[in-house]
Amino acid sequence: MYKSILQSIDNIAIWPVISFVIFFLFFCLLLWYVFTADKQFIKTMSEQPLREDDSSTPQTNQPL
Repeated sequence: MYKSILQSIDNIAIWPVISFVIFFLFFCLLLWYVFTADKQFIKTMSEQPLREDDSSTPQTNQPL
């Protein structure tokens, strides 16, 4: 059933190619971002959940 439906669509063979190109470009851009990202920024962000500072706790004495 699906085979006959898909065969009836004109130029159906181009969609897998388009999907592959989009995936490949996204993967390449992601790799480029990972290798060119600022290492200090990544280290700071990775330590953020473990950091204890007063700015993360809400202030109760501030007016709304």
